Amino acid sequence: MVKAEIHCHIEGAADPALVVRLAQKYNVDLNETIRDGRYVWSDFSTFLNCYDRAASVFREPEDYRLLAYDYFSRLAGQGAIYGEVFGSSDHARLMGIGYLDLVEAIAAGIGDAQQQYGIEGRIIMTCVRHLGPDAAEAVATEVAANPHPLVTGFGMGGDERSFETEDFSSAFAIAGDAGLGLTSHAGEFGGPESVSETLDHLGVTRIGHGVRSIEDPKLVERLVHDGIVLEICPASNIALSVYSGFERHPLRNFYDAGVRISLNSDDPPFFHSTLANEYEIAGKYFGFDQQMLDQCTRTALEAAFVDEETRGHLIKRLDKSI
Repeated sequence: MVKAEIHCHIEGAADPALVVRLAQKYNVDLNETIRDGRYVWSDFSTFLNCYDRAASVFREPEDYRLLAYDYFSRLAGQGAIYGEVFGSSDHARLMGIGYLDLVEAIAAGIGDAQQQYGIEGRIIMTCVRHLGPDAAEAVATEVAANPHPLVTGFGMGGDERSFETEDFSSAFAIAGDAGLGLTSHAGEFGGPESVSETLDHLGVTRIGHGVRSIEDPKLVERLVHDGIVLEICPASNIALSVYSGFERHPLRNFYDAGVRISLNSDDPPFFHSTLANEYEIAGKYFGFDQQMLDQCTRTALEAAFVDEETRGHLIKRLDKSI
């Protein structure tokens, strides 16, 4: 089955084996972070600590090249023809890596995987919401001033309960004026109002997660009317207790209501998942048949931050597989 993904964090895609290898290189103790080849955490706070500890071993551009190559290679092995990853220049800077070095390293890894496996990839540079609007504007300005063919989107992660959404409108305007596609995390730990405010003030065409939109029927109607795509990550939502189980998750409700949805893995090894597993979850727990799963892939490709020629090529690959 041909697949595509448009919501995955680059450090969150790090296979534990690669992290252990780099930890040995830099003499970093990860005994409390990785056990028996698996990430160890118990709640959202320990997840964040686990994520930060694992991400701390990516200290040189070459580390990011290895990470991008490893992830896109594994993604291709699951049948994916396209993937987008979120990169954070704020995080990389803490590790002493400049923006251009970070981008070139991730792009090189994507290019290596594309040459070997034929998978197409792009980068979405993100600001961190809880660092504030000034930091977000600085990231957007840096991205806009340093265009790269594989950096095609701008987004925002972090604690969606921090600051007012409107405070970030300037950052998103800068990125939008530079021709970048726009997305933002909302409606995961924040309620449906966080999605409404994001649509009102940030000019996005996609919402990261957005699952709590289901709590507001008028908002669901707006999503359908405006053609907004939700980047839904089912395994992540259960692992982080956004919902207590798949029987409570609104994935099928969105699909039946006509909302455009894609399936994504978010931080796959941290949630002991893969993109292929997300497709399996949609079939097993939500009754998605082959045609519905193909539609999720098509939606991801239609919403991808790529030029129209590339989009057409990818959709032809999907059509040939059906």
